[in-house]
Amino acid sequence: MAKQMQKTSVFIEQSPGDYENGDIQKNLDDDGRPKRTGTWVTASAHIITAVIGSGVLSLAWAIAQLGWVAGPAVLMAFSFITYFTSTLLADCYRAPDPVHGKRNYTYMDVVRAYLGGRKVQLCGLAQYANLVGITIGYTITASISMVAVKRSNCFHKHGHHVKCQTSNYPFMVIFACIQLVLSQIPNFDKLSWLSIVAAIMSFAYSSIGLGLSIAKVAGGEHVRTSLTGVTVGVDVSGSEKVWRTFQAIGDIAFAYAYSTVLIEIQDTIKSSPPENKSMKRASSIGVSTTTLFYVLCGLIGYAAFGNDAPGNFLTGLVWRTAYVIITAVVAMIFPFFNDFLGLIGAGSFWPLTVYFPIEMHIAQSKTPKYSFRWIWLKILSWVCLVISLIAAAGSVQGLIQSLKTYKPFQTQE
Repeated sequence: MAKQMQKTSVFIEQSPGDYENGDIQKNLDDDGRPKRTGTWVTASAHIITAVIGSGVLSLAWAIAQLGWVAGPAVLMAFSFITYFTSTLLADCYRAPDPVHGKRNYTYMDVVRAYLGGRKVQLCGLAQYANLVGITIGYTITASISMVAVKRSNCFHKHGHHVKCQTSNYPFMVIFACIQLVLSQIPNFDKLSWLSIVAAIMSFAYSSIGLGLSIAKVAGGEHVRTSLTGVTVGVDVSGSEKVWRTFQAIGDIAFAYAYSTVLIEIQDTIKSSPPENKSMKRASSIGVSTTTLFYVLCGLIGYAAFGNDAPGNFLTGLVWRTAYVIITAVVAMIFPFFNDFLGLIGAGSFWPLTVYFPIEMHIAQSKTPKYSFRWIWLKILSWVCLVISLIAAAGSVQGLIQSLKTYKPFQTQE
């Protein structure tokens, strides 16, 4: 008992009265940390906040490449795969038993508990590469959005016959400077109002894009759409159609990425009912809500802009400082929104959303090798790997094509 009390002293300050009244035990969870109070409702909110990001801005373009049939089908496929693997990951929060086992606080902790060895390092590499890519992607997104606002003001003031050329780079620098300040705030993730602000902002810019699309459709302007998306020989060549299709798949994969924070979200949920059950319910609600929103944004955006849908329809001190500066410079050198999103989605979807959850589920459930369940889980993993590879190939080809006509640090129209 004395040893247990020594362990809990790490997390909260104790007094003799606490021991006598037993209050200290009431305020602690089984791991000695302050009692968690989250529910499936709060977890659903966290998931929606994590999933709805800048990826929603490229969905209209992605649907334009795939068309009315394949576009929604790919959205639903990624929705199902993401939900299914998230349920597998939810069961891995505790090890070895999903209800009574030891808690794991991060994605890497879970991989370490179930797989161990070199796979922990591979998981860390995938996670940090994903974080760097997302930072670059959001720097590009922020600058494009700020430029869109400035150009809109210019058009209103001088008319649409004026070109209103505006460089993205000053806005990238402004965004990076803001990030430099914010990155120095200690325990930034502990700010209780942060998720609320993030949720409001996510829904705000997504709703603005959706509203603009609805207004354009209501205006009655005729645009070209088709069951198969952009037309070969009219909009693009045959090879461009293939590469753009691959890139669109990567963009949609990016839009569903939240597995990297699933364990941290689950770590906020109280233990009664069991966390894995609450998390599965939250994942169902979060992914369903997000998919509905994505379908609205993607399909209405395509209906509004047709085959010409734009890629973005809103058109520690030393280390942290260095990180912000480096990612900002990379974003300034390669400011290609669609290509980067597709590449990030392709690079992170298979390892973090599919491979590790499936491998940990097989290890946890001790699924017999070559059994029916083992075989179809492996097939699902390999199919998703192939999808990620072709999506990455499409995004890389898009980057190469963009670089052929791009001149760094010069104003683009």
